[in-house]
Amino acid sequence: MTTAFSLILLAVLVFVVVFAIGLYNNLVRFRNQVKNAWSQIDVQLKRRHDLIPNLVETAKGYVKHERETLDSVTRARNLASGAQGAAQASEAESQLSGALGQFFLVVENYPDLKANQNFLALQEELTSTENKIGFARQFYNDQVLGLNNRIQMFPSSILAGMFNFREEEFFEIESAVERETPEVKF
Repeated sequence: MTTAFSLILLAVLVFVVVFAIGLYNNLVRFRNQVKNAWSQIDVQLKRRHDLIPNLVETAKGYVKHERETLDSVTRARNLASGAQGAAQASEAESQLSGALGQFFLVVENYPDLKANQNFLALQEELTSTENKIGFARQFYNDQVLGLNNRIQMFPSSILAGMFNFREEEFFEIESAVERETPEVKF
């Protein structure tokens, strides 16, 4: 009877260890998916940041009287390039989006610039990059949700606490202007 009890106890112990290893590996997998998703955002943001100086340089010859707007875009780009982590990047990118919005409003007053092929190509590339950033943000937030759920839910929350897994921040829109629905007029 003691041999059977010992075997049952050993089987339960093995099951618990295998279960704990599975939970731990699952947490590691989700943490790595979040890191990967963040790097995808980072790649697209770098691409965006690299396009902006070319866009500003192309516009400089046309919008000589709009120096403040051009400087604002450049400052916002530099701030966004140096941002660390989701919260800081989100805030900096909101400021950059606002500066770009002002920039494109100014561009509307310069038909020659709007017709410039180089400017149009850069603008199209920036639009494409903005779309990729949107998809990357969504993917990142999905991965953060998966990790945070596992960190908060029982029984993985026990191992998450023991092995110092921390919840990640969502990439959120900070700017009230970006939250507004654009107005379309015909």
